[in-house]
Amino acid sequence: MRISRLYTSDILNTGQKLELQNDNAHYVRTVLRLKKGQAITLFNSRGGEFLCVINEASRKRVEVSIVEAIDRTVESPLYVALGVGVSRGDRMDWAVQKAVELGVNNITPLITERCVVKFKAEKQQQRLQHWKNIAQHAAEQSGRTILPEFNEVSAIGDWVKAQKDLKIFLDPYAEQSLVDLKPDKQCVTLLSGPEGGFTAQERKLAVDAGFTPVRLGCRVLRTETAVLAALSAVQMLWGDFV
Repeated sequence: MRISRLYTSDILNTGQKLELQNDNAHYVRTVLRLKKGQAITLFNSRGGEFLCVINEASRKRVEVSIVEAIDRTVESPLYVALGVGVSRGDRMDWAVQKAVELGVNNITPLITERCVVKFKAEKQQQRLQHWKNIAQHAAEQSGRTILPEFNEVSAIGDWVKAQKDLKIFLDPYAEQSLVDLKPDKQCVTLLSGPEGGFTAQERKLAVDAGFTPVRLGCRVLRTETAVLAALSAVQMLWGDFV
């Protein structure tokens, strides 16, 4: 039987008893409906994971005993940072979820000129937390032991200036392809646009900041498709898709 995995920010040690809080407690008690004596795996993004046994799963509390530390990792040797233009509805959700499954290490939602999503301050934080939850669940389900870093929503002009290492932006009008490039330090930064793509000014901003325009084939891809295709390609070329 498959053992469910959950992320926790708590420090984990073998022999420890731990009371699960809030969403994790609700998930174990109400969604998984685990009972005393059943197993669950926890990870805290500090490396490895921990096999646990349920001590109690009542309305008052959910407590586990940590019985074994498991030294394992499924992380790619390639570090990937992703800046992605905010898109509507489940397109952004899909891009975030699949990016985590494909091994992304750092995600920043970007406001660009052609973004059709407009945020008020309170709504921005709600959406950010929503995307963070999607990233966490994707890490849990895909077996990752490291939770990707999820940054605050940023303006594209500010973000491109702060990036380093091999910097690539996805542009259907570019002449170069990924096979023409290679990261020096096993680190790559990808910039992907919103539904309407980048404006000429944004392309110039990226190039001036050291980004290389790269095309993914001869077709124009949707924003969520471009993220998946680019991450798959860099993992095949320089990561762990071997």
